[in-house]
Amino acid sequence: MNVVEKLKMTAREYLAAERQNELKHEFFDGEAFAMAGGTRRHSRIGVNVASVLNLRLAGKPCQVFNSDMRLKIEATGLYTYPDVQVACGRLRFEDEQEDTLLNPKIIVEVLSDSSAGWDRGRKFWHYRHLDSLTDYVLVSQDVWQVEHYTRQPDGNWLLETLEGAKATLTLRSIKTQVRLTDLYMNTGLKPSIVKPSLNHHRKQ
Repeated sequence: MNVVEKLKMTAREYLAAERQNELKHEFFDGEAFAMAGGTRRHSRIGVNVASVLNLRLAGKPCQVFNSDMRLKIEATGLYTYPDVQVACGRLRFEDEQEDTLLNPKIIVEVLSDSSAGWDRGRKFWHYRHLDSLTDYVLVSQDVWQVEHYTRQPDGNWLLETLEGAKATLTLRSIKTQVRLTDLYMNTGLKPSIVKPSLNHHRKQ
């Protein structure tokens, strides 16, 4: 999402204002950042991810949330709106309004030019402070590519990159597989694999 505006306020003031505001804002360290809307393809991919996971998890003790569900990382104080979240077991919320989730198991973000650096970098740093988080999934809207981070027993994160129409995203923490063809359905984006530049392999 694009950062287009900053507002100074306390976390309590932020929540009170956010619950009355039609616009969404991320919040951290006393500043609120208005979030710009996404593209048609961004929205389409987000809907596909949420829909497929919702079907896969039917009858299981997990719930899927779209970008309307706010997330708070208690350890760092960041409030944000992931594109898709999956939470399992007993859901924890900040208060009785149940509009701010505290314990997602899986977070999915759809990348854009303006958000990719934030999603891969500092935002992921915040997300890694969620004890409940097992999987972090970044979905490109420019090519058929998914970056899947999984938390290892030692606390480190392992990256797997998936590309092309034959690839399948495996979410072992919820015993679920999702084909990239389902993620990119009706987006208008043709299947492709990101190939490294030949220059990197030429002998000098």
